Amino acid sequence: MKRRTKIVVLGSALLRTAGAATAATATTTASDASAQREAAALTGTAKLYRSAGDDITFSFDAHLAGADQADPMKATGTFEWSHYLNGEGAWAKAKVDCLVTGGKVAVVSGVVTDTDLPGEKGKRVGITVHDLGRHDRLGYSWATTEDLGPKDLPKCVSSAPFEKVRQGTGDFTVVPWQPDF
Repeated sequence: MKRRTKIVVLGSALLRTAGAATAATATTTASDASAQREAAALTGTAKLYRSAGDDITFSFDAHLAGADQADPMKATGTFEWSHYLNGEGAWAKAKVDCLVTGGKVAVVSGVVTDTDLPGEKGKRVGITVHDLGRHDRLGYSWATTEDLGPKDLPKCVSSAPFEKVRQGTGDFTVVPWQPDF
């Protein structure tokens, strides 16, 4: 009988020790998670709706680290898009140079690093996304300019999200920026 008691006491001590370790780990993990939270993000892929059947795809992988919350121009990542109709079109990829979000709306800008559209490499472009679940919307800075727009477009500038995402493809996710004001 004493043997069983020792096992139970030893088992209780182990459980208390394990419980304390688990609680300490949970506390550490919770504080690490809050320190690791991104200040803002825009991710996902969707196709735009066009009645003529254009194949237009936008993809985003843009992030602003929690440590850089005060400076949206320290955002990192890439975004890319393509536009084809009847086998003709172009694609481009840009390196993120600014990301600002507010609620479910994000504005990201970047410089075109790779494209098959002549003369567009090196130009800054901006895109706005409104994360509405499966009914996302999108706008882009070159909507009212020729080609992709001017090389000297300021960072984090775009247009209202006037384009509709094709039904069933909207999966953009916006992490809201919450600056300390």
